[in-house]
Amino acid sequence: MSRIIGIDLGTTNSLAAVWQDGGSRLIPNAFGEYLTPSVVSIGEDGTVYVGKTAKERLASHPDATAGAFKRFMGTSRKYMLAGKSYSPEELSAFVLKKLREDAERYLGEPVEEAVISVPAYFNDMARNATKRAGIIAGLRVERIINEPSAAALACQNRNEEEDAVLLVFDFGGGTLDVSLVECFDNVIEIQAVSGDNQLGGQDFDEMIEKHFIRSMEISAEGLSPETKAIIRKSAEKCKKDLTREKTAEMVVNCKDIQKKMEISRKDVVNICAPLFERMGKPISRVLMDAGVSADQISHIVLVGGSCKMPVVRQYIGHLLGRNDMETLEPDHMIALGCGVCAGIKERDEEVKDMLLTDICPFSLGVDIMNIQNPAKPFMSFIIERNTALPVSRESMYANALDNQPEVRVRIYQGEAMYAEDNMRLGELVFKIPRMPKGKVQCFVRFTYDINGVLEVEVRIPVTGEQKRLVIVNKELGMSEEEVAKKLKEFEKIKVNPADEEENRYILEWGQRLFMQTNSEKIREELVKKLQYFEYVMKNDPYHLSKVRKYTTVFFASIEGILNQYVSFTDDVLSDGSWYREEDEEEREIDDLFKAWDNKDQEDQERED
Repeated sequence: MSRIIGIDLGTTNSLAAVWQDGGSRLIPNAFGEYLTPSVVSIGEDGTVYVGKTAKERLASHPDATAGAFKRFMGTSRKYMLAGKSYSPEELSAFVLKKLREDAERYLGEPVEEAVISVPAYFNDMARNATKRAGIIAGLRVERIINEPSAAALACQNRNEEEDAVLLVFDFGGGTLDVSLVECFDNVIEIQAVSGDNQLGGQDFDEMIEKHFIRSMEISAEGLSPETKAIIRKSAEKCKKDLTREKTAEMVVNCKDIQKKMEISRKDVVNICAPLFERMGKPISRVLMDAGVSADQISHIVLVGGSCKMPVVRQYIGHLLGRNDMETLEPDHMIALGCGVCAGIKERDEEVKDMLLTDICPFSLGVDIMNIQNPAKPFMSFIIERNTALPVSRESMYANALDNQPEVRVRIYQGEAMYAEDNMRLGELVFKIPRMPKGKVQCFVRFTYDINGVLEVEVRIPVTGEQKRLVIVNKELGMSEEEVAKKLKEFEKIKVNPADEEENRYILEWGQRLFMQTNSEKIREELVKKLQYFEYVMKNDPYHLSKVRKYTTVFFASIEGILNQYVSFTDDVLSDGSWYREEDEEEREIDDLFKAWDNKDQEDQERED
C-alpha cells in the first residue's frame, strides 16, 4: 500500500509532511530543506526547474519563470514561459510533482495520494483547480483541507488541550485566512472563517518596492524585467531583515541602478497602512459571525511566514487587546496539520479517533426575480456561510412570469443582496410548459462536501426532467479526458533530476550575481568560478562536493558585497536621530495604530 502525504501548496513556498512514528513529520527536499519555493522555470531545452533553482532564475530568466500563480487558481490567467502557455493549475502541478518525488525519495516507497491544503476563502473553481493540479501531478486527491483548519489540527495535536477556543490567523505569502476554532475531546470544530485571497507578504514586498522607486526618483516605466526582479528580490530581503532588526537597508545594485535606502519598522507601518487596514477586517468579521469576544479566546495562533513580521504581530495584539499570541513554527504548521490529516485518512491508531469538522466559507444560492427592477435579480441563499460541512439543502422555486418558456438556474457564491454582485459559478437551463406564474415548480438542491466542492441538482416535477452539475467553470476547467492527457504529458516532461539540483542552483546563482554586478573585477572572478565549477561537474565528480562547498562560500561573499558596497549618499537621518529604543519604538507604532482607530471612529461619526 502506498503512503498518503499532506501538502501545504503555498503561494510563496510549499512543503510536505507524512504521519510517521506517531507524529506528523516534515519531508526534506533535495537540498535537505523543508521549504520549496513555489516557483517554476522552463529551460531552453524544455527542462522544468522547480523551487530554489527556479527562484534564482526569476532575475536571470524572468520571461521563462513564474511565481505566485496560486493567487490565480481557477481563473483564466495564462503564463507564457519559454514560448509556451501554462495555466496556474499546470504550474501548481509541477510543484506538486516535485514534492511527490521528494517524498518518494525520503520514504523509499511510492506516494499515490495526498491531502492538499487551500485557503479557506478559496472559491469552488479554485478548489477544483487544486484537485486537478494534484491529479496532473500523479496524485489521488480525495481530501482538500482549509489551511487554518490544518493549522488548528496541528496545534491541537501538539498541545493536547481538551477544551479550547482558538483564533487562527493564517497570513502567508499570498493569502490571509482567519478562523475561529473550538476544540473539545477529540473534536476540532470550525466555527467561523473569513479572509482575503489577495493579501499576503508579497503585497508588503510590492509596497516596499514602490516606496523605494518613488523615494529614489526612479522611472518605473523604463525598467527592464530583469531589473524589476532584482528590485523585488531586494524588497523581500529588506522585509525579512526587519523581522530580526529594527532598521534595515534596501540595496539595489545592478547595471541600471546603484542605490541604497534605509527603512525602519515604523516606516513599514506607514508605507503599508492600506494593508494593515485590510488585515483587520477578517478578524472582526470572524468574531462577529461566531459571537465571540476577544477575551473569550483561549489562544491566538499565528500561522504563515508573514506572521514573523513584528509589526504584524503588534497590530494583531493592538486589535484584540491581547499580547499572548502563539507563533509555533509559522512556516510549518499547515503542512504538519496536513500530515495529521493524512494520518487520520490512513486510519493510524494514534489519530484515527480525531474528528475535524469544517464549514462553508461563503454563502451559496441562486438568483430570483426582483419585481421592482428585473434587471437586478436578488440573491436567494440556499446554504448560508459558516454552515457545518458536509451539508445538503433543497429550496423550491417557481416560474416568475405567465407563459414563461424556460427556467434558468444561475448559481452564485457570495454575500451581496444582488446576484450580479456575487461570483457566478454556473448555470442550468430547462424548457418548461407555458403555464401561469407560480404553477411550474423547480426544486434546487445544493450539496457541499467536506472538500468544499459544490454539487447542484435541479428537478422539474411537471416535466420529470432532472439535471446535475458539479461546479467547474467550463471555460477554465478540463474534462476527465483532458486531465488524463495532461497526466501523460507531465510523465514525459523532463524535470531537473534531484541529484543535479544543487549543481544547477549554483550555476543559476552565479549567473544572477554576474547580471546583478557591474564590477569588471567581480564579473571576471564569477566567470572563473563558474567555468571551473562546470568543468568539475563534467570531468571530476569525485571532487564535486568540495568544489560546490567552496563555490557556495564564494558566491555568498559576493552576495554580501553587493548588498553593502554602494555608498549611502543622502544625509537624511545620518545624525542617528532615526534610532529608537525598542520599547519607545513599539510605543510609537502603538500610537500610530491608535491614531488610525480614532480616525476611523471620526469618519464613522461623520457618516452617522
